[in-house]
Amino acid sequence: MMHTTLTATLFAVLAATPLAAQNRIDGQSPDAPALAAYGDYAVGVRQFNLVNPNQIDFKAISASAPKPETLPVYDRPLKVEMWYPAQTGSIGATAFNTYLRDGITEITLEGRAVRDALPPPVTNPFPLVMLSHGYPGNRFLMSHLAENLASKGYVVASVDHTDSTYNDQGAFASTLVNRSLDQMFVLDEMARINGDADLGLTGLIDTDNAAVIGYSMGGYGAVVTAGGGLSDTALRFAPHDTLAIHKEGSPTHDALPDPRIKTAVAIGPWGMNNNFWDAEGLAGIEIPMLFMAGSNDTVSGYENGIRKIWEGATGVDRTLVTFDGGGHNTVAPIPAPQESFAAGVSGHYTDPVWDTVFMNNVGQHFITAWLDKELKGSSVVDKYLELTAKGSDGVWSVDENGDFTSDHTYWAGFKEGTADGIRFETLTAPAPVPLPATAWMLVAGFGGLGLMRRRQARRA
Repeated sequence: MMHTTLTATLFAVLAATPLAAQNRIDGQSPDAPALAAYGDYAVGVRQFNLVNPNQIDFKAISASAPKPETLPVYDRPLKVEMWYPAQTGSIGATAFNTYLRDGITEITLEGRAVRDALPPPVTNPFPLVMLSHGYPGNRFLMSHLAENLASKGYVVASVDHTDSTYNDQGAFASTLVNRSLDQMFVLDEMARINGDADLGLTGLIDTDNAAVIGYSMGGYGAVVTAGGGLSDTALRFAPHDTLAIHKEGSPTHDALPDPRIKTAVAIGPWGMNNNFWDAEGLAGIEIPMLFMAGSNDTVSGYENGIRKIWEGATGVDRTLVTFDGGGHNTVAPIPAPQESFAAGVSGHYTDPVWDTVFMNNVGQHFITAWLDKELKGSSVVDKYLELTAKGSDGVWSVDENGDFTSDHTYWAGFKEGTADGIRFETLTAPAPVPLPATAWMLVAGFGGLGLMRRRQARRA
């Protein structure tokens, strides 16, 4: 049963209703899989205005001019929206303002998170998830996912990447260089915020147990942060060797991934269709990854793009969820705000084949299962991650009491027919081979001891 997108006529009818007028981000399809449902926590949301000092100022660089002796720098502003578990019964504003894809039209979105709600009394901190939008985008593009995860016991920090937002779209090179840097800076800042008693969030955030989720260009950043070092071809996309810090084998890139980041999720990651990684670079990915994509993604590419990244990350366990016929907007964007149709930018949020709310729910389902396993060590979710490769190949079989029979193989958590058109494919890393002491001495002789030991430990 394929969940097709709403037609323009049907949308016009729905837009006349109060629910649609509120531009809600918390929609739940009648066919939503089990783990898409909101969790037990109330949700709060806060805004932080961060500044990363002494970063390269791409607005002051001319790609056609000779490389200056010293690259210009500036203090890079990064606005972050943080969703988090809140005290039960929290009351307050649940709407927030943002911009559409045109960078001009300001709109109001409505969710469940209460602005500046108090966090619950905690004995253990909540794992951190960092969200990175596309180019362009903003910190609210995946707010449906952020709010949903916070209700399940995660702190979610969503970044406005400077030079990449709807109303601040700067040099493309800035995005390429800064995505992974922004993610790492926000990780450090969340650790600082967690320890700042004046902010009232002390002990809330477990930054030693973190994940990165990125969409499109954010997915590119997630791959780099996970250890995917760039190729020589990629370096040509930014002036004056500014991308060299992310090159495979460079000292700066070999320091990644940060041991605090345990997993990454890449939704429609951009870059492989432009040969941003070679086999060696993709083999450098060191943490388990979940990939999500539409098979008709013409922006990032599917067979020559997203799927090649998934296949090439040979050093880790990884899963690819594919929506057959889906495009670049698969899973990530909020449902199209009603104003986006009049502004002519609704295509930035919708998919020609799939219903956005249902796709978002499927994304929430699988990302919840993945993070619960990788960050919380839950084995309860294993049944949601051990599936037939094609949803349509699963057998739905129940007895006269409605209980599943022994030959039932349909996807766990999905209603009958609702997994049709979706694929779930998994590849595993080879078992680690312990190196004898003499081999370690040889590796050390070539200057790679620290890197080899770190990778060996991660894969063990």
